[in-house]
Amino acid sequence: MTAFPGAPATLDPARTALVLVDLMDRIAALPLAPRTGDQVIAVSRELARTFRAAGATVVLVRVERPGVETQPPGSGLVEGLAADGDLIVVKRTIGGFHGTGLHQLLAQRGVDTLVFGGIATNLGVESTARAAADHGYQMLFAEDAMAALTEDEHRAAVRLNFPRLGTVVTASMIGFG
Repeated sequence: MTAFPGAPATLDPARTALVLVDLMDRIAALPLAPRTGDQVIAVSRELARTFRAAGATVVLVRVERPGVETQPPGSGLVEGLAADGDLIVVKRTIGGFHGTGLHQLLAQRGVDTLVFGGIATNLGVESTARAAADHGYQMLFAEDAMAALTEDEHRAAVRLNFPRLGTVVTASMIGFG
């Protein structure tokens, strides 16, 4: 992977996965910033199409409340996001690695680079990225494929935390070489 701030990222599709976190109707419908859930979903769908076309792995992570017999309405992935061959991971904590087998699934595919998007930037996405760092993954963060409950929370994650873990880019900067 080559990725430098402000420059296009060139990725190897055999070693890269797109990880989209909590793109569920009930979460996307929340008041979000700096963009709406619909805007995040539109960028995420386009990223997923790009990854699938290149033969790269697409991982869709969604949350379920533990100890609840029935999940709240809108707990499935947004319609039209998942496609055949995608990995669907169900988490019961903030991050997508703990107790899900995600690391093993990625390791089986030879993935060492992750591109992140999802809701909320500073919660599910950041928690998953921090665990990914513990596992040694290289990371890119598609800033325009994320939103948080407030703009301040989003900006703190994108400007302060993510640069310590990987490279922040826009979706249009991501390509395969």
